[in-house]
Amino acid sequence: MPVEFIGMIQQRAQSEIHPPSGPAIDVDYLSRFIRAHEDAGFDRVLIGYFSGGPDGWSIASHGASITDRLGFLLAHRPGFVSPTVAARKAATLDHLSGGRLALHIITGGSDVEQQKDGDYLDKVQRYARTDEFLDILKQTWTSTRPFDYEGNVYRVTQAYSEVKPIQQPHLPIYFGGSSEEALTVAAKHADVWALWGEPLIEARWQIEEVNRRAASFGRTLRTSISFRPILGTTEARAWERAQQILERTKALRGDTPALVRQNRGSQRLLEFAAEGDILDERLYTAIAKVTGAAGNSTALVGTPDQVAEALLQYYDAGATTLLIRGYDPLDDAIDYGRDLLPIVREEVRLRDLRSANTAALAAVESREKAAVAG
Repeated sequence: MPVEFIGMIQQRAQSEIHPPSGPAIDVDYLSRFIRAHEDAGFDRVLIGYFSGGPDGWSIASHGASITDRLGFLLAHRPGFVSPTVAARKAATLDHLSGGRLALHIITGGSDVEQQKDGDYLDKVQRYARTDEFLDILKQTWTSTRPFDYEGNVYRVTQAYSEVKPIQQPHLPIYFGGSSEEALTVAAKHADVWALWGEPLIEARWQIEEVNRRAASFGRTLRTSISFRPILGTTEARAWERAQQILERTKALRGDTPALVRQNRGSQRLLEFAAEGDILDERLYTAIAKVTGAAGNSTALVGTPDQVAEALLQYYDAGATTLLIRGYDPLDDAIDYGRDLLPIVREEVRLRDLRSANTAALAAVESREKAAVAG
């Protein structure tokens, strides 16, 4: 199966090691950042959702207008736009982008973050709302006649959209979350389930678990996993750079304590970080520990060949989508395109070719045995 690479764009220059600079929306930087991902060969870029941040729908529209091939993965929190309106907005943008839009559904893992936008539901209630939201969203995209829906959160009567997505039967749905509630909703609705960079054995178990749940709905999912690759021309230089990033992160944070994260994904990363700064040879957890696992914050450290080998291990475990972003966001995206993506893509191509040859040989042998038996 082909590998999918996703990057992440921001509206201005900033990261754990770079204080925000420029206006709240630096259009020149944003445009260069988007084009850099297309030039680097990424399949999609994630547009995050943050209370107080810019509108992702507008950024996706701008990105589509200045690129030809790059896809856009738009993060969306249910609860602030009705599902029928969100469905029409997404279908419209899918047309305007030439079928390059996907939605990343994030239910919200922080009460504080949700309340900034006026949402006071608790976590269990939020996931129940997301379940209904996705029921209606998909039905709006696919229904050929008006429909009614009555749930505990949403109720619509004779809902219908004239505009349907270019992508059929509907836009791809990516879904983040590692809690029990999240896994259940993902199993029912997601096309791609996303987790943050965990040790290989734990990631494999999580992938198996979400697909076991999906099977109860007669479904199978693809999986995305996220890392922050730190590359060097030698392994020693890569680890030296990782240490510099850690020290720079600490210096900028000063005495600011890491926030206590409510979402299960962050809690898992912190649990792994407590086991050691380096796991699985090159999974680096120290920066996640310092930041309180704010977002995808575990790194893979090494030369491009070494990091590619690590990514391929996750690919073999079932994570066929790889979301990677750097601590020097723009420069790292360029470096990934030059040094990392081609290695992984070529190895996946060779693996697919070997698998196809093996399957063809097995089919020939089966026919020969059948002929002899006949």
